[in-house]
Amino acid sequence: MNDETAATLKQLVGVWRLVSSEFRTSRGEVIYPLGEDALGQAIFTESGHMSGQLMRQNRPVFASGDQAGGTAEEIQTALQGYVAYYGQCDIDVENRTLTTHVQGSMFPNWVGGDQVRYYELDGRQLVLKTPPIPLGEVELTGVLTWERA
Repeated sequence: MNDETAATLKQLVGVWRLVSSEFRTSRGEVIYPLGEDALGQAIFTESGHMSGQLMRQNRPVFASGDQAGGTAEEIQTALQGYVAYYGQCDIDVENRTLTTHVQGSMFPNWVGGDQVRYYELDGRQLVLKTPPIPLGEVELTGVLTWERA
């Protein structure tokens, strides 16, 4: 690990609180898939691991009170209101990217793959952006803004 990568990792290490979670379209629109008041936490370790969780506030509780006993609708709503994954994270300071080699995820399709995020790191604020995601005739870019917890 070179000195610049080590310095970036040192700045990144710790617990981060979500400030905003949004998707920006190539048409200039802003979409809040987890609501404008989404909650979240990201943790980066000195050993290069990360864990991230985001959720919609005030998700409905399961009427049964049993995690394994939710209705199909309750389970769908819970799943659609939560994003979580973790894994080993590599930093590329030249391209300003963080690549997480996903070991576990709420979305099973990510397991065993890589999630790449462009980063902007400035003291107490971290901004992570996805590469553009094609969706029909537009492109979406996910933008997560974090502050040190």
